[in-house]
Amino acid sequence: MMKTMGQQWRGLVSAAILTLALTCMPSSAAQGPIPTIAKLDPPNWWAGLPKAMLLVRGEHLAGAQFALSDPRLHVDKVHISANGHWAEVWLTASPAKPETVTLRVRTSAGEASVPYRFERKRATGDGVAGFSSRDAMYLIMTDRFADGDLNNDGADRTAREDSNDAAAERARPRGWHGGDLRGILQHLDYIGQLGFTTLWLTPVTANEQETDSYHGYGATDMYAVDPHFGSLQDLQALADALHRRHMKLVLDTVPNHVGPKHPWVDDEPDPEWLHGTKENHHEAVGDFRSLVDPHAPWRDRQWVLQGWFANVLPDLNQENPATAQYLIQNAIWWVEETGADGLRIDTFPYVGREFWHAFHAQLHGVFPQLTDVGEVFNCDATITSAFAGGVTRNGVDTGLYTPFDFPSYCALRDVFLKNEPMSRLAEVWRLDALYPHPERLVPFLGNHDTSRFASNPGATAETMRLAFAVLLTMRGMPEVYAGDEIAMAGGDDPDNRHDFPGGWPGAAQDAFTNRTAQQAAMHDWVQKLLALRRQYPALQDGTMQMLTAEKDELAFLRVPGGRQERRSSRILVVVNRSAQPATVRLQMDGTALQGAKQAKTLLGDAQGQFENNELRVQMPAVSAWIAAVE
Repeated sequence: MMKTMGQQWRGLVSAAILTLALTCMPSSAAQGPIPTIAKLDPPNWWAGLPKAMLLVRGEHLAGAQFALSDPRLHVDKVHISANGHWAEVWLTASPAKPETVTLRVRTSAGEASVPYRFERKRATGDGVAGFSSRDAMYLIMTDRFADGDLNNDGADRTAREDSNDAAAERARPRGWHGGDLRGILQHLDYIGQLGFTTLWLTPVTANEQETDSYHGYGATDMYAVDPHFGSLQDLQALADALHRRHMKLVLDTVPNHVGPKHPWVDDEPDPEWLHGTKENHHEAVGDFRSLVDPHAPWRDRQWVLQGWFANVLPDLNQENPATAQYLIQNAIWWVEETGADGLRIDTFPYVGREFWHAFHAQLHGVFPQLTDVGEVFNCDATITSAFAGGVTRNGVDTGLYTPFDFPSYCALRDVFLKNEPMSRLAEVWRLDALYPHPERLVPFLGNHDTSRFASNPGATAETMRLAFAVLLTMRGMPEVYAGDEIAMAGGDDPDNRHDFPGGWPGAAQDAFTNRTAQQAAMHDWVQKLLALRRQYPALQDGTMQMLTAEKDELAFLRVPGGRQERRSSRILVVVNRSAQPATVRLQMDGTALQGAKQAKTLLGDAQGQFENNELRVQMPAVSAWIAAVE
């Protein structure tokens, strides 16, 4: 694969940094050691983008002055750490056209310089399309899906897949198992043929030196792909392949925290970069009620916003302008480098609303089509909705496109695993009025932080099929965790993160191509539901009308919108959870069913009869029926 111009210049910058000590010898009059530069973040930027702050890591930077070789570009301000290891270099602008400039640093002891490249911004329409309710999202834990590069396995990512080191690491439930970007690329046909249009990857940023950080949420370098997963070129190739298939890429980003072995933990760029220190910090509190309670004191909010997640992951201080700028630039960098269509934002409520407001204002200024979904892990819609974009009842607008639909997740599990009445779903959906855009919500049955649906008490193949029927026909953009489509088993973390069967050479079974009868039944059911979603606009972005919700019966209608789509079919979804057949009676007057004359079965074995403004549906036991109504 030929290197892009950006890759070539990043290589030149790296080479220049490595040889800096040889090329910048002090003069005879120099006092003390000369300054050196070991790393620049971001490693490159783009012409025409908002002005950047360069975070310089090096040695002997105390008292240094910084300048750029282009006389049209100036340094606005510089903040240097007391130990001379870091410099925050704020530029006044980015150039109008692509160019390579020289960044110079000078002290009384001497001068050093490195090239810095401003790239050409990607063209409009080159990726960054955004996701919406017309899509269906497939979640992949990068390390646990498929091993495509067989030479970057093991704990130190240098072992071959068939080595003892790699086998020993795979045997550890929290070890690096070898899944990577090339492995995902090799199985895009499987994902696309299932019917998914959008791929969400758990973080691919470097988590090196973290023995149990295979999940990617403990970054040690926010501007590098972890070598266990491959390279930036591998990620770009995956993004390109997705876009050629008219599919989308969603990257997982973590502005709340870094890993415990990140360089900042022992050597902060300034004392305000983190909340607390390794020796003196508080554990994060996961109760978000204080954040949406106007009467709550700061005491109750502080350790939600400033605590270390799990008492291990260092909390970033987004109130510090330099930290905030770094994080916003980092998100822009990954989107511009890859053409990613959207972002999944981890631990969203643990970061203050003011930061999110600025974050989204800058990202949307650069990428107007970009969309994102935030993790607000809470079953209460009055809490979850408070973080949606457009909501200002608890402070400034976060600008978030949508939160995940955790309230529906909780209700779906309560109904189909704990036998709570089907009306529980209607009660949750009634609170859609709290969201400016409930149609954007992302409902799901499970993810990498929850137990597998199929392994919960009360789960059967039949109830899981019913749960999928609701998930893939209700409003919003559904998300499915890789493996749930074949009813993979798994309890709580890390048992819910087993390797996908067939993703590794010599696997006992290859579920990509040769599924068991049980796996095939669930896979084919999900595939059929997703095919209906693609075929009928009402299931993508139509309105949703509740017709009945009783103990064991649920019926709702999806109604297409827009002048063109009004000619499309209304889609009726009926579910009978009971172990006995049932007759579901739907009164049509005053509903979107009014005037309907026929119902064409799309999926299921029920029979519908129209008589006297009533639709009677004869439902088999534990069944779902989906019909196009005319």
